[in-house]
Amino acid sequence: MRLLIVEDEKRLALSLARGLTAEGYAVDVVHDGLEGLHMASEGSYDLVVLDIMLPGMNGYRVCAALRAAGDDVPILMLTAKDGEYDEAEGLDTGADDYLTKPFSYVVLVARIKALLRRRARSGGSPVLAVGDLRVDTAARRVFRAEDEISLTAKEFAVLEQLAVRAGEVVSKAQILEHVWDFAYDGDPNIIEVYISALRRKLGAPRIQTVRGAGYRLVAGR
Repeated sequence: MRLLIVEDEKRLALSLARGLTAEGYAVDVVHDGLEGLHMASEGSYDLVVLDIMLPGMNGYRVCAALRAAGDDVPILMLTAKDGEYDEAEGLDTGADDYLTKPFSYVVLVARIKALLRRRARSGGSPVLAVGDLRVDTAARRVFRAEDEISLTAKEFAVLEQLAVRAGEVVSKAQILEHVWDFAYDGDPNIIEVYISALRRKLGAPRIQTVRGAGYRLVAGR
């Protein structure tokens, strides 16, 4: 995943870049709105973190220009301002989310991950690849190398939740929330049945159990 940070507060930009690089993202940083627009237009980014108050061109105009050009890259806007008008203006120009300074770094990372997951689910990246495993979320098909693996609808839905968050721990509660109805009040251990089925079909080492936390999908060995 490639991220672009457009932020004129250099110390903040550097701190964010270091943190996000440690999270596993490839990060580019620019400090000017015009340069940010150029980089976002020319580069292939999965998400842009965009400050509003920028030299050269403010964040509202950068966002509006990207959307006018048909670029649907997710945009998380940052601002030191606070107020409904500012948020409305940012979202009206096409931003996907809005965060007011000062903010928690943990919240920023959570917002970024949520936007990337939303993009994956909405068709921005319909094929999720984890090692030689490919999960086509549009066609609802799964391939291991060149071989297609037949899954039931529920098995696919559980695998999709793991693939969207590949490498991360996904809890039973998160799987239940996205795969079963929100009102489901049955035994949450039903998930273990589907995990076992997926392990048989995909190979047991691909789905790790993190005791007391959930499951993690990894590239097969």
